[in-house]
Amino acid sequence: IDPDQFQKILKYINSGIESGAKLETGGDKIGNTGYYIKPTVFSDVKDDMLIAKDEIFGPVQTIFKYKSMDEVVRRANDTNYGLGAGVFTQNIDKANTLARALRAGSVWINCYDVFDAAIPFGGYKMSGIGREKGVYSLSNYLQVKAIVTLLKNPAWL
Repeated sequence: IDPDQFQKILKYINSGIESGAKLETGGDKIGNTGYYIKPTVFSDVKDDMLIAKDEIFGPVQTIFKYKSMDEVVRRANDTNYGLGAGVFTQNIDKANTLARALRAGSVWINCYDVFDAAIPFGGYKMSGIGREKGVYSLSNYLQVKAIVTLLKNPAWL
């Protein structure tokens, strides 16, 4: 983490506090040297808060209440980003249904941030720059071209 990202994360944390989210833990830097931030958890987060809408790329977790799986999908997909999602449950059928419905490049079930070199990685919408890893990563280096040629005397004319 560099100084710019450090300040950006602290601004997100302050935004969460100022917006009315409940700071459960963390929310501050660690020590006086380096760019370390305490793991931070917010509850009572509303969908329109900046900490709910943006990709923070720092140790900040937001907790939302929900009433149905349909609500979870609608709210999770109502963002400009879709890099990754984590689903934690004992019900594997619900987990797989949710994973298929989420518009995210990677969905981890009962784990998070687990990678394999053969599994493609990249986001949906405004997240990422295509797919990395696996055969899908090759498409980042390819261009598709269609060439159409009208024949001089085609049989159908």
